[in-house]
Amino acid sequence: MGRVAVIGGGASGMMAAITAARLGEEVTVYEKNDRVGKKILATGNGKCNFSNRDFGEQHYYGNREKLKGFFSRFSVEDTMDFFMKAGMLVKDKGGYLYPWPEQASAVLDILRIEMRRSGVGTELCAQVEEVGAAGGEERGFLVKCSDGKKEKYDTVILACGGCAAPKTGSDGSGFALAGKLGHHIVPVVPALVQLRCQDSFLKITAGVRCWARIGLYEEKKGNMGRLLQEEEGELQFTDYGISGIPVFQLSRQAAYLLEEGKRAAASIDLLPQMDGKEFEEMCMRRMENASGRTLEEFLVGLANKKINQMMIKEAGHKPGDEAGRLGEKKLGELLRSYKELRVHIYAANSFENAQVTAGGVDLDEVTQELESRKIPGIFFAGEMLDVDGRCGGYNLQWAWTSGYVAGLGAARHCRQRGMEPGKRNRGQRE
Repeated sequence: MGRVAVIGGGASGMMAAITAARLGEEVTVYEKNDRVGKKILATGNGKCNFSNRDFGEQHYYGNREKLKGFFSRFSVEDTMDFFMKAGMLVKDKGGYLYPWPEQASAVLDILRIEMRRSGVGTELCAQVEEVGAAGGEERGFLVKCSDGKKEKYDTVILACGGCAAPKTGSDGSGFALAGKLGHHIVPVVPALVQLRCQDSFLKITAGVRCWARIGLYEEKKGNMGRLLQEEEGELQFTDYGISGIPVFQLSRQAAYLLEEGKRAAASIDLLPQMDGKEFEEMCMRRMENASGRTLEEFLVGLANKKINQMMIKEAGHKPGDEAGRLGEKKLGELLRSYKELRVHIYAANSFENAQVTAGGVDLDEVTQELESRKIPGIFFAGEMLDVDGRCGGYNLQWAWTSGYVAGLGAARHCRQRGMEPGKRNRGQRE
């Protein structure tokens, strides 16, 4: 039996702890909050979309070839099997997987129960400040906390989380620990987050939701450059920018553009259901019926009333202007603006608003066991690593997979080293 420390009691940390403990290791979880799993309660608007049947490496950013290997060892089916064997029924909503009662607390309770049943100890309100070699002829690692406590372990799993939602404990301190151990940290930025835009017309449309297609571009000298990414879904306008699932999916790439000092812009198609021919036919029909209508009347039924008002104003007209007097050219320009509304992005919203962190420990610096190539015996899991996924349960699936792989690796490390059992430090119990 070896002694394993897991730094961080989030989704990946709990899975890592359960996995190692089930293999006979003595495991202690260090959590800075007064309880484990705080962030899980906020996932999926409290419903916890914990995985997705529509699975593949294409839903992730990072080294996809390596990711394929990790997910082959602990898949969506393995995640479902874990929770169902522990007593949780699963609800499949179009491939999106939830606990049957659609309560995130069900997922957390299952994890806490399995930690207790596996004999995992917990140290709560514990801020780990340093992880280092035991020193001298001693093998293993010392875990040092801010209150001065030190404890020796045979192996350590860093599952501290990233920077997203810092109120839940993800304050980026794990990256500092990894940096002290000699690891390169890929720059971290907010992901799955709203985007801030400098366009004043957004004040008019604030609060409006609509289906749209959004393309992200790197803006160069006022011109839209190459299309970098395109998403479709329900867009939400805010008084500071744009939000909604398609925006979240674009936000990682937008955040990195801005981090590199480049300019980001988006083109919004407010009528994505129409291809070019259908749209042109619609424009012709409208212009044929423009006579006797104000511009406000001319646009009725095309989009939300606030969007129509904003489009009229941006085109330099007034709602009461007679549509028939503008002529086909100006009316055509007004209508075509619905297919290419441009917004200029100057920032991603902060980590306080982000669902996940992009960036982290470079995957090239860990093995297929998620063990450090620099310091054997140190393992990583979850958002500590440079892996992040799209909305839809993919980031929690990475937490389960990486937690399992790291927990398994830590247990193997202990057995291979022939570790003798140490004095059990159960710490504080939940």
